[in-house]
Amino acid sequence: MATTPSRPRAGRAGRGAAAGGARARILDAAYDLFSRRGIKAVGIDAIIERSGVARMTLYRHFRSKDELVLAFLERREEVWTRDWLQAEVERRATEPSERLLAIFDVFDAWFRRGDFEGCAFISVTLETADAGDRIYRASASYLAGIRTFIEDLARRAGIRRADDFARKWHILMKGSIVAAREGDQDAARRAQDVGRLLLVAELPAAPAG
Repeated sequence: MATTPSRPRAGRAGRGAAAGGARARILDAAYDLFSRRGIKAVGIDAIIERSGVARMTLYRHFRSKDELVLAFLERREEVWTRDWLQAEVERRATEPSERLLAIFDVFDAWFRRGDFEGCAFISVTLETADAGDRIYRASASYLAGIRTFIEDLARRAGIRRADDFARKWHILMKGSIVAAREGDQDAARRAQDVGRLLLVAELPAAPAG
């Protein structure tokens, strides 16, 4: 069964003794709240209430809200990008070009979930006005990591300008997520239709005969 994209897997966050358990509860609470509401709308008090820890305990593990946001983004990359998106794409297809299209099959199922919350990395970059801010830089870096995954698939598919292709494909991915947040549940299918056209234009032609 695929990992739910919006939540860490049970047990991964709960390792360790009591102190480690407190940190895990804080991060689990932050993960859920930040994923669904964004980082600006969620204050420390809400995280304390959700996690059930004392304020001093929270600040013992995370010296500031910024540090908690950075830990959330790191966890999001682990849970959403690697454990869910990449794993599901690799499970659904074997050929690199098929895996590129499978991204939108994975998205299609995600967009139809009742708990679909959108892309945290996109949300954080939009919520952070200063492009030099470390939270903005971290979020942009995790988005670039997704693009690296696409670029690797493109290169293995034989696409010559793999970086340019990956940037185009990533635009389709991000655009479909935004459209789904606007209420278009078919956004992934529409993006996949456009992706097929892009693949036809970019894939090397099969040898005659």
